[in-house]
Amino acid sequence: MTARPIAVVGASAAGLAAAEALRRFGWRGPLTLIGDEPHLPYDRPPLSKQLLHGAWEPEKLLLRTKDQLDPLDLDLRLGTRATGLDVATRTLTLDGGEKLACVGVIIATGLAARSLPGAEGIAGVHTLRTLDDALTLRGLLAGGGRRLVIVGNGVLGCEAAAVARQLGHEVTLVGIEEIPMAAAVGAEVGALLAEEHRARGVQLRTGAVDGFETAPADPSGAGGGQVTAVRLANGGTPASEGKASGSPPGSGGVAAGGGGGSRLPADLVLLAIGSRPAVEWLADPALDTTDGLRCDAYCAAAPGIYAAGDVARWDHPHHGRPLRFEHRMNATEQGMAAARNLLAELAAQAPAAAGGDATPAQERRPFAPVPYFWSDQYDLKIQAYGLTAGADRIETTVLDRAQRRAVALYGRDGRAVGVLAAGLPPRRLRALRAVVATPLAWDEAREQIRAALASGPDTP
Repeated sequence: MTARPIAVVGASAAGLAAAEALRRFGWRGPLTLIGDEPHLPYDRPPLSKQLLHGAWEPEKLLLRTKDQLDPLDLDLRLGTRATGLDVATRTLTLDGGEKLACVGVIIATGLAARSLPGAEGIAGVHTLRTLDDALTLRGLLAGGGRRLVIVGNGVLGCEAAAVARQLGHEVTLVGIEEIPMAAAVGAEVGALLAEEHRARGVQLRTGAVDGFETAPADPSGAGGGQVTAVRLANGGTPASEGKASGSPPGSGGVAAGGGGGSRLPADLVLLAIGSRPAVEWLADPALDTTDGLRCDAYCAAAPGIYAAGDVARWDHPHHGRPLRFEHRMNATEQGMAAARNLLAELAAQAPAAAGGDATPAQERRPFAPVPYFWSDQYDLKIQAYGLTAGADRIETTVLDRAQRRAVALYGRDGRAVGVLAAGLPPRRLRALRAVVATPLAWDEAREQIRAALASGPDTP
């Protein structure tokens, strides 16, 4: 009888980390890595920065070459999509109809880009989630002199705006919220970013998207047309003059609206309105797929079924509530944790349950990371540890407004849960990490932040 494999669904940073950890922690049985894209696992953060700019070629994004993957002895299924999972039997269904019975499954399918009503089929309207998306948009931005409207002023929209301005394009950044990235970093840090974007020539607009205007893409009039403008509802005010509300969660501050409004001429449109967890293929009622795949503190969604990365919503031991992080470092760390805990579960079962390939005895451990994220915009690096979104209290210290240097402390329910630094060297932020590693009382954390800032220069 052929031993059943462990399958990792998602050839992503989290999926690759899980596959490597399974081998490192002692899994000797079959190991299948399934990815819906045709590419080897690659790094996504550079898509909206170095790759879009043209500074890097796709090869530099590869997390591992084929030769580096060979020692893992993977059954590598690229260009293959999982379409279903029977939880009770741990059986995957693949897009060709194949059934793959597994001893365990790690789900690392990540996110899918959101779109807006009426955008499908319009030439010149793009999303940016995959390598192919980024290469397509890079090709269109290569010539210079384009009018680019970016819909969504969250992290992705701001990063793409910075790159496009550096390439010499006319950029308009639109959000339903007046302040860029405010949901992620707070109003004061977001205002510093807005100042930087304005200083670099980005036009900031506030408003809901009402629709798109097009012209025939081909002389015959066939097809969906070429975008020529973005329509904003309710006037579409400059960001400094007004504020709207009502965007869907995770939209980066943009909603489709109704009614007449202003018109933004556009040769290209980037929809940077957030993403949704890629869980639509998980229809088994044993799984909770509300805002990602719900897991316990060990990253387990069900017996033998684990999740990692952007798709996983799990019980964080220190924060007392389910969390889902769309951050690169979390993907790697959670992939390793899911692998370790799956093997610990299998090792506790009868050897036959592991297909005859016994794994070293180990204990499951709760996954309790200190989240880290960063964003590069122009010459400014923003870095944060802990939780910055969803804070009920934020205290920002602006160290140098002209240089956009600042530190912010984020609190929730009387405890400090996150810290952010803009324009500071990494070593300074690392010194602040301990403040939120295990959430401290707010006043105690404030004093530690002040002491750390007073201990040395804030310049890079």
